[in-house]
Amino acid sequence: AEPGKTTAIIGSTGSGKSTIVNLIPRFYDVTGGELLIDGVNIKDVPQHELRKRIGFVPQKGLLFSGTIESNIKYGNPEMSDEQMKEAAEIAQATEFIEAKPDKYKSEIAQGGANLSIARAIAIDPEIFVFDDSFSALDLKTDSKLRAALATKTKDKTVIIVAQRVSTILNADQIIVLEEGKIVGIGTHQELMKKCDTYSQIALSQLSKEELE
Repeated sequence: AEPGKTTAIIGSTGSGKSTIVNLIPRFYDVTGGELLIDGVNIKDVPQHELRKRIGFVPQKGLLFSGTIESNIKYGNPEMSDEQMKEAAEIAQATEFIEAKPDKYKSEIAQGGANLSIARAIAIDPEIFVFDDSFSALDLKTDSKLRAALATKTKDKTVIIVAQRVSTILNADQIIVLEEGKIVGIGTHQELMKKCDTYSQIALSQLSKEELE
């Protein structure tokens, strides 16, 4: 997975998608083989340093008690309000925040998916990992968010676990998993031609016209 490129991971439930991405910030460790960032085994990198380099957005938006501001600034309490607001804007969370009487000072209650994404954007990491973070969003918000994110992630490594083919149509490479094994790697067009598992997933979600 290279800087400036998006690598997507797709596969049916239980195929191992979340397991793979949970290894990157070392939520658990690999038991065989090795995982390298810039050629360095991640077991040799101090955990706090590793997690500063990775913006990880979990499947279910994770909120901490406190305000919207403290949640977005969680990874870097020193960040400016401008940075915080830019992150909220990219994450399509501005409308939800501005509607609250205390805006960024409001106590947190809901809005998990967008705020978890804003928190990851705000630390400006080298690597973004989205573990199926877009499936909770409606299609319109999903597409607006990804368009805004593209401007912020031009030179970053982006890894997206997805259920929806529409989220990853334009990924530079898509990895297709089946029962813990890689059964296909390629672009959307390549996989439609050569990977049955992928074309079945794609055709179960979108029409032939939409897929072209």
